[in-house]
Amino acid sequence: MTKALSPLGQKIRELKKKRNAVILAHNYQLPEVQEVADFRGDSLELSRVAAKTDAEVIVFCGVYFMAETAAILSPQKKVIMPDIYAGCPMANMLKADELKELKKGHPDAVVLGYVNTSAEVKAELDYCCTSTNAIAVVNALRDRKEIIFVPDKYLADFVAKKTGRKMIIWDGFCPTHIKILPEDVKREKKFHPFAKVMVHPECLPQVVSMADAVISTSQMAKFAKESEATEFIVGTEIGLVYRLKKDNPKKEFYPASERAVCPNMKRTTEEKIVSALEEMKEEVRVPEDIRIRAKKSIDRMLEIV
Repeated sequence: MTKALSPLGQKIRELKKKRNAVILAHNYQLPEVQEVADFRGDSLELSRVAAKTDAEVIVFCGVYFMAETAAILSPQKKVIMPDIYAGCPMANMLKADELKELKKGHPDAVVLGYVNTSAEVKAELDYCCTSTNAIAVVNALRDRKEIIFVPDKYLADFVAKKTGRKMIIWDGFCPTHIKILPEDVKREKKFHPFAKVMVHPECLPQVVSMADAVISTSQMAKFAKESEATEFIVGTEIGLVYRLKKDNPKKEFYPASERAVCPNMKRTTEEKIVSALEEMKEEVRVPEDIRIRAKKSIDRMLEIV
């Protein structure tokens, strides 16, 4: 049963129609934000969906690099963020100049970067990847001797183990996912012995090794729906649990750790969405030269997967 919209939710619906806007909410957003969104999902999935709509305005409820990705794929649309200060600590751990220096030291390496990067960094990549398709992209680069993988060392570790490839890895990580510890999973397993454990590959390797499924948030939504299991321990940011419960009302979902909260993902509120649509700001723009180069790395990924 669909939850009735709040008075603010109703106002958002009216403003959205008036502005010809589409509202995108990442899986980690607050429940009330997910409720007013037209689409929920992971970052690239949302940007690709938005590019196909006839909306003139994209309201991105997520973090800054996600809105940038939407701007890269939809240059003709206006991309606005309800909170322009919602950033991604992992994306901020790598600057374009740092990547340029790394590339100088490995001139023959192919450069692969996680979608969780700034537009400037994407412009320096040969290929982009997501947590869903990183393994497939690395496998497609089997003829390349050297691979630079940025910025997440834990996703890189997972991909290296799955592909058997040694890579040059940047020392970045997600501060939220590393809060999930092996003892958290053990504790939840003790309470829920029949639950399937699904964790995000941004988690610590020790946590990844304890999982039944190591998958992205969009894959978790699919896995939960298709699995015969009725209980799941969820090793990712706790915002996903709301979506999982909503999509699977007869199944139970337990966060691996209640401490796995991304404060940046929780910055967006209904009030801020109303303000964004009323004032049509803050707009996220990517300079055209950066956009074209960044889009190439995304297009090359899409050619593979």
